Amino acid sequence: MVKFLIVRLSSIGDIVLTTPVIRALKQQVEGAEVHFLTKPQYSIILENNPYLTKIHLYQPKSKEFIESLRDEFFDYVIDLHKNLRTHFLKNKLGIYAFTFEKFNWEKWLLVQFKINKLPDKHIVERYLESVKIFDVHNDQKGLDYFISVNDEVNLLSLPQNMAFGYIAFAIGAQHFTKKIPVEKIVSICNQLETSVILLGGKEDFENGEIIKGSVKNISVFNACGKYSLNESASLVRQAKLVITGDTGLMHIAAAFKKRIISIWGNTVPQFGMYPYMPDNSSIIIEVKDLKCRPCSKIGLKKCPKKHFNCMQKIDNQHVAELANLLALKSF
Repeated sequence: MVKFLIVRLSSIGDIVLTTPVIRALKQQVEGAEVHFLTKPQYSIILENNPYLTKIHLYQPKSKEFIESLRDEFFDYVIDLHKNLRTHFLKNKLGIYAFTFEKFNWEKWLLVQFKINKLPDKHIVERYLESVKIFDVHNDQKGLDYFISVNDEVNLLSLPQNMAFGYIAFAIGAQHFTKKIPVEKIVSICNQLETSVILLGGKEDFENGEIIKGSVKNISVFNACGKYSLNESASLVRQAKLVITGDTGLMHIAAAFKKRIISIWGNTVPQFGMYPYMPDNSSIIIEVKDLKCRPCSKIGLKKCPKKHFNCMQKIDNQHVAELANLLALKSF
């Protein structure tokens, strides 16, 4: 038996992007036992993954936590986070470890000087390269996301119009500069021909109510904060189409092979974290001719130029027309 500990502490999308590595190690390495270390709030993402033997919850500055990992007698650590915390963790465990290339210098060049020296390679491919020594290959099955029966949302429990089909619209994001502005969401929704379910956390509920109250020609259900992450994933899985920013739900949608319209603000697909192997008709929408973009490799609390043109210049009508076409195709 070969015992692996995969480490990815956060966050939703980043953890979903590690799932091809989990599956590959379990299915392609004879006798492999795969464990995963993450922060407690993200364990829900992996709790139903059949390829994992155990999920370990990260506890910084805890001697008991380190001892519990040592007692597992792992053969290898696969570090898919690669920061100071995981560096110290690996030193304390003293186990042979593998990691991936983050290309931080190249990302800095792109953000600061708009010079793109990044390889044209998705981060999933870079993750898989970290375990190639074990003769692991990309099985081309994409991402995984597993939902328990208890977390499946029955469409008959939703407002009546939703049972006949809907578009899932992810309105939240961890950073402001990844969020699609409320007025833009309203404009897009007012041009749609299919009912919409708004997805996000409790912090997005108020914006969801504003959107719901401003859209007149279709039914809008504000689901923000009303469902768990896995229940929201169930709603994504059952949607005709998903409209989203650069968010964790975007990667969950990709895991379900959904049609995705991803709308990009301050971040860019060149960082290698665009939807991985979604439905082939998925579309990336971005404003490519902005000299200030990207302004960050992750996201910011506000637009540093104060105009937020990376989002404001997105063509609402174009998004709506594409959404109507893609939603119709899903019949």
